[in-house]
Amino acid sequence: MKICIVKLSALGDIIHSMVVLQFIKQKYPNSTIDWVVEGVFEDILKNNPHVDNIITVNLKSIKKDKFKIFHELRNIRKLHKNNYDIVIDAQGLLKSAIVSRLISAKTIFGFSKDSIREGIASLFYTKTASIAYDKNVIDRNVTLINKSLDMDVSKDDILGKKPFLYSSFSNSNATDILYVLGASRENKIYPKEKFAELATRLKEYKIEAVWANDYEKDAADYIASKCENVDVCPKMSLDELKDKIVNSSLVIGGDTGPTHMAWGLNVPSITIFGNTPEYRNTYITDINKVVKSDSKVNPLKLDKNDFSIRDIDPIEISSLVSISNLKNINKG
Repeated sequence: MKICIVKLSALGDIIHSMVVLQFIKQKYPNSTIDWVVEGVFEDILKNNPHVDNIITVNLKSIKKDKFKIFHELRNIRKLHKNNYDIVIDAQGLLKSAIVSRLISAKTIFGFSKDSIREGIASLFYTKTASIAYDKNVIDRNVTLINKSLDMDVSKDDILGKKPFLYSSFSNSNATDILYVLGASRENKIYPKEKFAELATRLKEYKIEAVWANDYEKDAADYIASKCENVDVCPKMSLDELKDKIVNSSLVIGGDTGPTHMAWGLNVPSITIFGNTPEYRNTYITDINKVVKSDSKVNPLKLDKNDFSIRDIDPIEISSLVSISNLKNINKG
């Protein structure tokens, strides 16, 4: 069976979809799985033994130059020659549905009209799966795969998953705690001052801060200047970041891709939530904990003016930290 999965972005969403790969290969060991993704996120899929081909697109470039749409469409149409048995749109947006239709297949599977924000996308599918949009994103992905490939992956299967992110690097030194300082939106970012206060409370532990842009670098430098137990990591690629995370005993950060990478690698984590729903955006496990602000969140309409993540007391986070226990957890 030749399978094509379309999940274009973003980093955390791709990770939450990738968990199904190991279960597909278990049931269909001779299947071929190709994945269509925005080029900027290609590295997260690299080295995964369950992905046969990574196919990159650059639809984001169309926002800056609308004429590039013709170039992208031509490249996507070329995938028609791959003769996939099934294309699965795990994104559920109009653009991903169009991509899926252009690739063409005997079957195009996606979410039903009532299961996605852009219901019009469902018109491009030949078959659909139904699960409420406000349900856990990982459960949504599993429901889609179960329905489209006649599988029966359970929540227990997901909780017992094997790590599914793979790096070509093996150079990272072990660290106690890894800080993830940024996020895609300002109201998902925990304040650098409170990260510093948290580091002071965790002064017996070695902490390293990762960064990907100027704001995050400035925040990392600020925290390191205030706390002797904090070091600033060099800038890393996604491939290098996988290796750094797997060599950490605990990852602490907001609702963002690098923090979710810890879940994908079976590394203990504490995810800090403000204006996004913790019950929807991650799996809470024995080693993957969350801290949530007091604000009530409607996943169908996130409040852009909700900065309640800034109100979370570092004490609440530090109370969940116990490196002596975390280091004894088998990560693989």
